Amino acid sequence: MITIIKSMFLFVLAGLFEIGGGYMVWLSLREGKPWWIGILGGLILIGYGVVATLQPANFGRVYAAYGGIFIVMAIIWGWKVDGIIPDKYDLIGGAVALLGVLIIMYAPRST
Repeated sequence: MITIIKSMFLFVLAGLFEIGGGYMVWLSLREGKPWWIGILGGLILIGYGVVATLQPANFGRVYAAYGGIFIVMAIIWGWKVDGIIPDKYDLIGGAVALLGVLIIMYAPRST
């Protein structure tokens, strides 16, 4: 159980790094914010790559499962940062994505 909790924490941390860093680059290039915000965002994106390596599973499995976490976190980011309230289809899609994460990462395997 501790491994699953640590793994989920790492997924959320990676998501914050990826979405936050990407958002800072977006603000710099698309919204006219200072260049240093974009540079800082790029450095944070490097942190995302490092955090992902701390997962216990193999690269393909981690990145496949991370896609589901990213979907949910992007919906939450859009809601809390951009003010876009998720509709029922966002919520259903997010739930399906999380179910995929649980299956990919934590389903019992014989090997």
